[in-house]
Amino acid sequence: MAVQEPITGFAVAVVREDGRWRCSSLDPGALGELDAAITELGKLRSTGAAFGLLAVDDEFFVIVRPSPRGPSLLLSDAAAALDYDIAADVLDVLRVDPPDEDDDAVWPEGDLEILSDLGLPGAELQVIVAEVDLYPDEQLQMVAQRCGFAAEFTKILDEI
Repeated sequence: MAVQEPITGFAVAVVREDGRWRCSSLDPGALGELDAAITELGKLRSTGAAFGLLAVDDEFFVIVRPSPRGPSLLLSDAAAALDYDIAADVLDVLRVDPPDEDDDAVWPEGDLEILSDLGLPGAELQVIVAEVDLYPDEQLQMVAQRCGFAAEFTKILDEI
């Protein structure tokens, strides 16, 4: 049995309540399994918007937004499902087949409108995802800036 390297990156919960943003770190186990991320986000008690931003191994990011109907999801690179369980989990929930191993194109899967009610239309999120020269943390910083919680996001990243 091969030794699996630990997954690096970060998992941040973002909550908007009463017009104010709040960011907090999620358990690092949320980077390995989608169910763990959803469970962690479910522990947040909020009447406002709540979602998770996960940056995995400087390779891709996942946005998770729980709802009573099931989570809304966005995976920045569908090909990550070939190497990472959490990305494969996202595609399973979305009922999307992983790409072929020979396909080296980068494309997102999931709901590009996931944050449209918070000021980030799907077309703009598509532009951010398409910035393949950026690391996932830089892409998520752009998301945070566009939605209006960049200062809170930067502060939690500095603490992690």
